[in-house]
Amino acid sequence: MLTVEHLAVSYQGVPALNDVSFQVDAGSIVALIGSNGAGKSTTLRAISGLLRPNRGQILFKGERIDQLPPHLLPGLGLAHVPEGRKLFSRLTVLENLRLGAYSREDKGEVARSLELVFSYFPRLQERQGQRAGTLSGGEQQMLAIGRGLMSKPHLLMLDEPSFGIAPILVEEIFRALGEINARGMTILLVEQNVREALELAHWGYVVQTGSTILAGPAPELLESDLVRQAYLGL
Repeated sequence: MLTVEHLAVSYQGVPALNDVSFQVDAGSIVALIGSNGAGKSTTLRAISGLLRPNRGQILFKGERIDQLPPHLLPGLGLAHVPEGRKLFSRLTVLENLRLGAYSREDKGEVARSLELVFSYFPRLQERQGQRAGTLSGGEQQMLAIGRGLMSKPHLLMLDEPSFGIAPILVEEIFRALGEINARGMTILLVEQNVREALELAHWGYVVQTGSTILAGPAPELLESDLVRQAYLGL
């Protein structure tokens, strides 16, 4: 579904990515792991069209997207849930979710998508009239994921969904991500919580100083010396 080849990106002339390559197969969960500042979030921003690559290419469902404006990508089936959630804090939970479906005209299908989001995150249904800014951090992350799902994407990209969230809610969010994937959703996950990410994912890639340095099935990466020493403290 997604292929990233030899991606290089700079911020104001300063290199942020040097050589990132990976692929995401349809129906899978792929984790990009690495330390803070390794280039994981930059990679997602490049895929979403928010940054233009200096080199390399990005293919989504076989078509190049690295020169497309970002507002076209949701219509192609790509959803990006950014780090920090970026919700409309003064709008209600329900209003935020409906904004996720702004480009859709199939009202019946939008209603079914809403029901599906509420089935993954019952807390959102309980709080649908509450302002987003008054939710806990974990509930806000659920809302951000739900808003991404409302666009009915083929690929859901998540940037640090566990950041700043109580452990019990992290478990609830990762459980929901497993259910979302089990229904056929392809997921690309950027996550500093390496153990949680690799226990959920089918395949993983390690990004270090702007380059992909290791790849493999997620269970094998969990047992690799590099991951155990660098990211699990073992």
